[in-house]
Amino acid sequence: MILLRQRLAILGVAFFLALALFVPRAQAGAYEAELPADLQSAKDMCALLPCADVFPGATHFSERKGQPPYVEAYDNATADKKLLGYVMLSTDITDTPAYSGKPVVTLIGMDKTGKFVGVKVLKHSEPILLLGIPESALLKFNDQYLGKSVTDKIEVGQSRPDENVLGLDAISGATVTVIAQNQVMMASGSAVARQVGILAPTVREPARFAVGAKRLSWAELADQGLVKRLRVLPEQVGLERSPEPFIELWFGDLNHPDIGKSVLGENSWNNLRLQLKEGENALFVIRTAGKESFKGSGFVRGGIYDRVQVRQGADAFTFRDLDAMNLYGIEAAGAPSFNESAIFIIRSPAFSAAYPWKLSFLGNRVDRATGARSFTSFDTPYWLPATALEGGRPKIDEPDAPWVRVWKSRAVEIALFALLLVAVTVVYAYREKLTRLSTHKNKWPVNAFKYTAWALSIGFVGFGAMAQPSITQVLTWFHALLFQWTWSLFLSDPFIFLFWIFIIATVFLFGRGLFCGWMCPFGSLSEAIYKVARVVGFKRFQTQLPQKWHDRLKWLKYAIFFGLITVSMFSMGLAEKLSEVEPFKTTFLVGIQNRAWPFGLFVAAILGLSIFIERPYCKYLCPLGASLAMPSTFRWFGLKRKQDCNSCKACAVGCGAQAIDADGRIDHRECLHCLDCMILYTDTKGCPPLAKERKRREKDGLEITPIGDNGYFIPIHPAASFTEQISAKAAQGPDPRMPTAPAHPIHKAGAHGLRWLWLELVDHLWPWSREGWASRKALQIAGFSLAVAASVAWVMTAMGTLSSGAIIGWWFGWSVYEVLIRLSGKRYVKDGPWWRDRFRVAGVMDMMSYVGFKNLLIGAALFLALKAMGWMVL
Repeated sequence: MILLRQRLAILGVAFFLALALFVPRAQAGAYEAELPADLQSAKDMCALLPCADVFPGATHFSERKGQPPYVEAYDNATADKKLLGYVMLSTDITDTPAYSGKPVVTLIGMDKTGKFVGVKVLKHSEPILLLGIPESALLKFNDQYLGKSVTDKIEVGQSRPDENVLGLDAISGATVTVIAQNQVMMASGSAVARQVGILAPTVREPARFAVGAKRLSWAELADQGLVKRLRVLPEQVGLERSPEPFIELWFGDLNHPDIGKSVLGENSWNNLRLQLKEGENALFVIRTAGKESFKGSGFVRGGIYDRVQVRQGADAFTFRDLDAMNLYGIEAAGAPSFNESAIFIIRSPAFSAAYPWKLSFLGNRVDRATGARSFTSFDTPYWLPATALEGGRPKIDEPDAPWVRVWKSRAVEIALFALLLVAVTVVYAYREKLTRLSTHKNKWPVNAFKYTAWALSIGFVGFGAMAQPSITQVLTWFHALLFQWTWSLFLSDPFIFLFWIFIIATVFLFGRGLFCGWMCPFGSLSEAIYKVARVVGFKRFQTQLPQKWHDRLKWLKYAIFFGLITVSMFSMGLAEKLSEVEPFKTTFLVGIQNRAWPFGLFVAAILGLSIFIERPYCKYLCPLGASLAMPSTFRWFGLKRKQDCNSCKACAVGCGAQAIDADGRIDHRECLHCLDCMILYTDTKGCPPLAKERKRREKDGLEITPIGDNGYFIPIHPAASFTEQISAKAAQGPDPRMPTAPAHPIHKAGAHGLRWLWLELVDHLWPWSREGWASRKALQIAGFSLAVAASVAWVMTAMGTLSSGAIIGWWFGWSVYEVLIRLSGKRYVKDGPWWRDRFRVAGVMDMMSYVGFKNLLIGAALFLALKAMGWMVL
């Protein structure tokens, strides 16, 4: 066993080295490209960026001007220079996230009439544009904007002349990315166009305040949302954790009489109103904690307050010294003490206190690992409550988020896909009725549904919707669960989102086999090739690997899966590259003809091998299958077995997945649910024990009764027992109805109610046992010591002295030791639903699956709890 593990470890290392050599070096281009550190604050933006690339004919560019910033493009640098248009950086204006959750940083050129003349992607974080889809596809998409105007109504999809909508061709497989990019282009162009007069400025109805007579305390102001807090922690800007925030600001509107009089006092508020012109708005900002100034260290008279900004819709409002007034004190009872304060005046008529706005604190974040600086902003939204406005809040038509637009645009396809998933689940749930209608010579009652599912999976799901699930999504879910859960990220691909709901539900109900065997597009394509090859004359060449080699090679996919998980903890980008062990992107998403020859050769080799061996990729290489196999250990409903299965080899010989062992037991981690064994289970001519009993009854002239749930003929006489039908050899063998021998934990015998719940909790959280202490005392002591160390590591993480990566390493180490500890003492796992005390002896993979899944959930819960309490910044 040790030698086998060593060989597998060497094989796994060799595989990843070969894969690293196999994957061509991607021409990353703008993928996670390094941008100038001072890009966001530099006045001469075009000294750092290739502005001439997005504005042909321009040779001179101004410094940044306006809010949001832009630069002017000129034909030369002389005194009689001619203004040609404008260049803008998308992240100066909007931070709309793409599929990766990060914005696509884009440089945009626009002429004086509002037409786009150039687009250049400087940086993106879209993995699909690194390996799955060439970056040239995004460049071609952006080229569609050239010559179009910011005044046009541009959408991704088909043109609709009756609605004056100009359509853009999307990138297949990157719909979310291009919808987000369209929002970036139009929002950026519109923001600058309004400033320079190409578009009419935004007009918002001025606020009409509902005035009360009561002066409000600070607590009442905060409870009603009339004053808000903006708090930035040191960890959020890359500094050491500290009990003192980096900065804490409180702010609020001062135009509303109730707020203004409560904060300033009636006399001071009246004086402020006398100094404001018609249409001007005032707000206050105070710093209540932190040593950082919100005015900015570089502020001088006549300069700009470069640390704070007000944003409303696409408009941004900054403040100069003439827009600021001193705030000497706050009159509201219970107001906090402060060490910096100001009253800011918004003089633009585009601003209205009736509409939502947000205060932004602008700064740099330092990456403690690399020292690189990146510009970031911290926002707190503010909107007067409906009771503070006459007639309530105005109705606002906000543009739909990219994921919402995707769901709306493909509603019919999504509905059909959901219907397909439900139909497959329902059909499979009634599998026993179908298998009873089938025989080993006529499997069409089952195969008609199964082959239809394959065809739809290949055509509609794979090549049509391009909804092939991937190990990269497992890695993304794993990281999101531990670090930062974002629903929009998963909702952005509706087919994959619905598919994973189906996968998660069916894996815990039936095991991985329903997805892998019926609905996986690539798995369906592989087996369809095998079946067609059999029909057209290749049957004599088709074979299976010898069982001993199958039993060795099946572990390779688990090695690949754990390898990818480990690599992803250090570099998600490298894990994305190594995940090219999956041929899915080449087959369905991009196409063999659009990829480098090694990728096409890899797919051709796998599909070519599928002619001779049934599902070779699924059985030996697929990391996605391995990730689903682990929770399949605890599926609720398995395929049926009878006692005679331990001596009859009929099902094992015919199992294409080679998931039935010599004792007739089914390994549900490997089973692909072809249902051939279930057909034999009730086939009175195909199942040897049933055929023998049938012939005996026919010879003796006895009644042929139906087959019962236990797989045997229902006894002719009620008093008779089905055990009379079990052969003597089978009766003395192991019980094949469970994957391993039954186990009976003595300490849980007869437990009920609260005692049962307590023992369940102890069983999951306390891996030590008397048996383990007696047999492996040193290991138990070492495990206890490691548990203490891991607990200390969690405390250190909560205190900010240990990184999230370090605690993951500790937790992984503890999980390895927990597997060893449980195998030496509590060597059992549950079979079936968790509320049933049906225990069985755990194999190594059983225990790895149990401990790994359990500790993943516990770790995620601890991460989220610490983060919710503000003890961890991930």
